[in-house]
Amino acid sequence: MIELLQTSPAALITVVVVLGLLVGSFLNVVIHRTPKVLVREWRSQSVDIMGEWAQEADAPPTVRAAGNGLAELRTALAAAPRYNLVVPRSACPKCQHKITALENIPVLSWLWLHGRCAGCKTAISARYPIVEAITGFLSGYVAWRFGFTLAMLGALIFCWALIAGTFIDFDTQLLPDDITLPLLWLGLLFNLGGTFTSLPSAVIGAIAGYLSLWSVYWAFKYATGKEGMGYGDFKLLAAIGAWLGWKMLPAVILLSSLVGAVVGILLIWLAKHGRHVPIPFGPYLAAAGIIALFWGDAINRAYLQHF
Repeated sequence: MIELLQTSPAALITVVVVLGLLVGSFLNVVIHRTPKVLVREWRSQSVDIMGEWAQEADAPPTVRAAGNGLAELRTALAAAPRYNLVVPRSACPKCQHKITALENIPVLSWLWLHGRCAGCKTAISARYPIVEAITGFLSGYVAWRFGFTLAMLGALIFCWALIAGTFIDFDTQLLPDDITLPLLWLGLLFNLGGTFTSLPSAVIGAIAGYLSLWSVYWAFKYATGKEGMGYGDFKLLAAIGAWLGWKMLPAVILLSSLVGAVVGILLIWLAKHGRHVPIPFGPYLAAAGIIALFWGDAINRAYLQHF
């Protein structure tokens, strides 16, 4: 099988597209559940922090009073059913119909069910097959572009993580550390042998990626008193720098800024999106990162020709 994948581009692309579709189905679970898992963790941590504060000698009376009721909260949190990326089994949020294997085939099941739950006929968002299709398409392109190599494996992981982060950020305006930080370390790991760039370039890329947006954040905050972006954006650009190297960062920042500006103007103009309603920046960084992965060298060459 491995020999076939090494010698037959068609077989490799077919297998990777199918794998990408399956991963896309799992990414839908990650996108939906990761924010909910984080909220549960934050609630538990908040109870612990409040409990510690209530025991301090200088704690305000209101905090001490609140601390007396924390035992009930801890009991309620402990009694909540397990919820993670594996359990419980996927089900319709309205009628709790358990999703069967035949109803979970990427893209095809949604089409077969006409976009509706098999139990209660509630509409199923078209975003589920869209995520699966995007993941399958990008995975196939990665296989065609890199072949049966370590770079293919790395590019697949890179794209899958950015897809998950993109849709989570769209939904919640959060870029979880559970995605950005492992992605950063994996970028450095893959570049130990220079898979995408040299290790020094990757390290500098991670540092420069973080500090560039960190600097913009603080400059904007000092100038306006408001926060212009979240720390997750810093970490995502650091991760992109760790994978692609520091030379790709100007192209990534420029592309993400241009796309973000165009989309923001269109949202304000066409969708009547309020000027003061935050727009997540992570999806544009992710899109720019994927573009730079495939065409970054060509973009840099074209850019440098004008200087």
